[in-house]
Amino acid sequence: MAKPRIQTSIDLPDNTRKAMIDLLNARLADAIDLSLAAKQAHWNVKGPNFIALHEFFDEIVTRTRGQVDEIAERATALGGIAIGTTQAVNAGSTLTAYPTDVTAEKEHVKLLAERLAAYAKNARDAIDQADEAGDKVTADLFTGAAREADKDLWLLESHLG
Repeated sequence: MAKPRIQTSIDLPDNTRKAMIDLLNARLADAIDLSLAAKQAHWNVKGPNFIALHEFFDEIVTRTRGQVDEIAERATALGGIAIGTTQAVNAGSTLTAYPTDVTAEKEHVKLLAERLAAYAKNARDAIDQADEAGDKVTADLFTGAAREADKDLWLLESHLG
């Protein structure tokens, strides 16, 4: 478990804060990975719906990067260190590696949908873990992340027919 390093007056027990810092850093790796996968799709998508998907993928990046910031800042607010280096993301992300040789729009949509679904599931699991630990604020943070991911997933899957 990540040891809180920074003194805080947040009224959560040390063991709760330690568990939440670990949880937040685990989901931080996923969020950074998802944002990079969406950027990979944004740069490389080709097809008749290019501009719509190109712009939509960038919107996913923007929303996910907002979540990255919220997750990292919550970890530090609890007295921890946010761990978001490429090495930590590579070692810690639970998302499947995004292929670098894809250009077809339907394939990008499918690949991003798979990753968004996994990310949303992990966020929902994190809601339960934070709630069980007594950290309603972290649970709420992950509720927002799951809500946004579910909406993006719905919009993505609508392109699959």
